Amino acid sequence: MSEEQDRQRLEELRQQLQYHNYRYHALDDPEISDQEFDQMLRELVELEETYPQWITPDSPTQRVGYAPVEGFGSVTHAVPLLSLSNVFSEDELRAFCQRVERWAGTQVTYFAELKIDGLAVSLSYEEGLFGQGATRGDGTVGEDITQNLRTVRALPLRLQAPATINVRGEVFMSRDAFVRLNEEREKQGDAVFANPRNAAAGSLRQLDPQVTADRRLDIFCYSIGATDNQELRTHSESLQYLQELGFKINPHAQRCADVDALLSFIQYWATERQGLPYDIDGIVIKVDSLELQEMLGYTAKSPRWATAYKFPAQQVLTKVLNIQIQVGRTGALTPLAHLEPVNVAGSTVSRATLHNEDVIREKDVRIGDTVILQKAGDVIPEIVSTRSELRTGDEQVFVMPSHCPACGGDAVRLEGEAVRRCVNTACPAQRLERLVHFASRSAMDIDGLGPAIMEQLVNAGLVTTPADLYRLHKEQLQALERMGSKSAANLLQAIAASKEQPLPRLIFALGIRLVGIEAARDLAERFGTLQALAEAAEDDLVAVKSIGPKIAASVRQFFAEEANRELLDELRELGVNPRSQATAAQGESVTALKDLTFVVTGKLEGWTRSDVEQLLRQAGANVTGSISGNTDYLVAGEKAGSKLEKAASLGVTVLDQEQFRTFLQERGVSFD
Repeated sequence: MSEEQDRQRLEELRQQLQYHNYRYHALDDPEISDQEFDQMLRELVELEETYPQWITPDSPTQRVGYAPVEGFGSVTHAVPLLSLSNVFSEDELRAFCQRVERWAGTQVTYFAELKIDGLAVSLSYEEGLFGQGATRGDGTVGEDITQNLRTVRALPLRLQAPATINVRGEVFMSRDAFVRLNEEREKQGDAVFANPRNAAAGSLRQLDPQVTADRRLDIFCYSIGATDNQELRTHSESLQYLQELGFKINPHAQRCADVDALLSFIQYWATERQGLPYDIDGIVIKVDSLELQEMLGYTAKSPRWATAYKFPAQQVLTKVLNIQIQVGRTGALTPLAHLEPVNVAGSTVSRATLHNEDVIREKDVRIGDTVILQKAGDVIPEIVSTRSELRTGDEQVFVMPSHCPACGGDAVRLEGEAVRRCVNTACPAQRLERLVHFASRSAMDIDGLGPAIMEQLVNAGLVTTPADLYRLHKEQLQALERMGSKSAANLLQAIAASKEQPLPRLIFALGIRLVGIEAARDLAERFGTLQALAEAAEDDLVAVKSIGPKIAASVRQFFAEEANRELLDELRELGVNPRSQATAAQGESVTALKDLTFVVTGKLEGWTRSDVEQLLRQAGANVTGSISGNTDYLVAGEKAGSKLEKAASLGVTVLDQEQFRTFLQERGVSFD
């Protein structure tokens, strides 16, 4: 290629990488795989090494991530939280070690640990108390996600010693939690996450910490950014110290005397990683000596004393035996590919979703095709592409049906949507899925009432609507397969107990299209009762913070249907009629604190911080975890700490507990 062609290719790579970097880090919605991104980045690095005069400060090779998005406060890292360079082969790893030892001038001991596929975070503790947590961001400035991190149960809020320390960790989602989350999202009619890493990142960046808490996130801590402990000499000692303080440390790590020991560790985990309950995408290699780390220093974007060996994604060939349609709770018709069973990433796969007709068309998947299969995030089977050159001519083009395969009703695709849906509300497939959703853990949480028992109830004609569940009696249940007297009694007790579930769960359980659990919480807080929600005008619905025009229209359409109104009446008569936790008086004052931003800190006598924050939100306020120029009031209890000083420096009004009570009373907000 000519120099001008190289220049054009360099600019093209920069634009593509900047775009995909934004999709990955800022939106948590990547369009390409990590392997494709790494390949483009390596090509750009090679071009810039050939033409160093063309390197610019905004090149993707000169930065770590992406700037924080709006919605969270910014945190400047006291010590930059940089990403790692990558190696992809034995030769590249040996070259890395040779460079390190040449710079060090001595034999080097290394430390190898699993590269958890999650989201890097910075954790700051003052005198043993967790004070602030942030994302990596661009390596220098991250997003303040303190409140969301507090919901991660493995994260210690108080250390075993009064240490002042900054710790780096990786928040992740286990494979089981990921599968459960996607199953719930599919039932809700929401888009599923592509892999556990995206799910963890999206969960940490929720504006409502309760959503994060429901996602079952976990964390491993892997290094110290800054500490008042001056006795540590090696990285392995640092991990031991973190463990003594109460941090969760990954147990699968090893000191390695040389590159051959590193390669043995890598080869072992390349084959054994499928036995782990979480995803790893490589091995992190570090110089063990902290003194050598300091001497080796950093480039503009990564440490010279560490790198990541990246595993390639495992891909296999298999054949599409058939494509069949599944009908979901909302009537969505989802094409499912039935495959020749094949082992991929540690398990046998015989099915893979094709999502919708656009995906089938874009990938040109036909019945009889040989296809490339992988597991997205090593969990979800995904058809990557077809091997069209292997076609024999006997392959069949799949056409989405115009009628529902379960009931024969019309299947239509609305403008602007990718999914085709059955419009028959009496469709038996939808009915079963709606009932299963109603009883599910995130909805009415009826213990023991799973899909198999629900299907028996439906097939026996005992249940056609959720209200029928509350009319069941013991003799009917005992007639079911594998249902004895004790099991029937336990199930009836669980059904009766579900009447006490709070209003957000009931709203979610009704299966209103596009209404997930977060939207259900906001609707419950705003309207207080199911009847008030059913009578709400579309303009009132749109005024709720998480409700857009599409969700508002879906809610109105649901309550406009006579069958749904009759269901509400039946549930009410059967004793299923919860109210929001907000009192009627609070319901009248949901706008009393509108557009005001609060931070709550310290110990409040007789109140929990979460109760105070919930009260403020119910009254229309914004509640954040850190003081900024946008904060209107700091509610400060005992031992409020450094936030008092920051509030004073920014001119934020501080309310102690008695002042806060008076403040609420003057605005008609009551706290029982």
